[in-house]
Amino acid sequence: MYMTVKEAAERWKISDRRIRVLCSEGKIHGAYQEGRGWKIPIDAEKPADGRFKSKESILSQIDRKKAELDSRRPLTKGELERLNEEFTVEYTYNSNAIEGNTLTLRETDLVLRGLTIDQKPLKDHIEAVGHKEAFDFVRELVKGNAPLTESVIRQIHYLVLADKRDDRGVYRRVPVRIMGAHHEPVQPYLIGPKMEQLLHDYAASEDHIVTKLARFHIEFEGIHPFIDGNGRTGRLLVNLELMKAGYQPIDNKFADRVAYYNDFDTYHIKHDLSAMEGLFAGYINARLDAYLKILKEMQN
Repeated sequence: MYMTVKEAAERWKISDRRIRVLCSEGKIHGAYQEGRGWKIPIDAEKPADGRFKSKESILSQIDRKKAELDSRRPLTKGELERLNEEFTVEYTYNSNAIEGNTLTLRETDLVLRGLTIDQKPLKDHIEAVGHKEAFDFVRELVKGNAPLTESVIRQIHYLVLADKRDDRGVYRRVPVRIMGAHHEPVQPYLIGPKMEQLLHDYAASEDHIVTKLARFHIEFEGIHPFIDGNGRTGRLLVNLELMKAGYQPIDNKFADRVAYYNDFDTYHIKHDLSAMEGLFAGYINARLDAYLKILKEMQN
């Protein structure tokens, strides 16, 4: 005997959305997905609320600071361009460094200004330029409030993978493994259906933007739709959606790469999303603090 999400929500006095989250995280024993709904054993026990209070607190902080930022006079076009230029260099450096690019932050800045770094691979130069072009494209998508689609994802990947012409914007056709990871990407014939389902679930989610993007990012990287460039593309997609929602883009730090990788394993092994949520929330909160500080200093 099984009950629906709505019936479980009424029985346990929690929201339908929370029930779906608990099911997707594997926290309701015996629950399984049927189509786009969930079947929950009639005798299932209500899971203990293991959500971190600190996570709830930081999400509340983010909402409050976002509202304060929206209420203040925005920066001028020139001021924004200067801040965006600085962010783009750091973001390009960190996102590429996570994937093995050997350019330093200073070298990345020089490459983006059109210079060549001696004794550094041509591949690293091309990756830096490709990532910047992809991020510029993302900014244009934000201006038009472009919906997140497979076509958009392929276009972003096409720009990211500037050094591999034949693989740009094309779903992989061979099985792959992520060395050291506890999750095995789907077989090539499942990529299309999995991507379609991922985009549907993301669009339908009513969770906080941090929660939505943490889950989307992990699931996207788990599908691993491209032969290369999945990490850089995935992080660009997170920023696309953040900026569309009115937030500043975030920069996953190279220094945090071990924790970042561990967060994927935490989700796939323990069905625990809180680690990636916490990482994203911390970055978003810090960006809000930085912008609010600038605005307050300018108005004093």
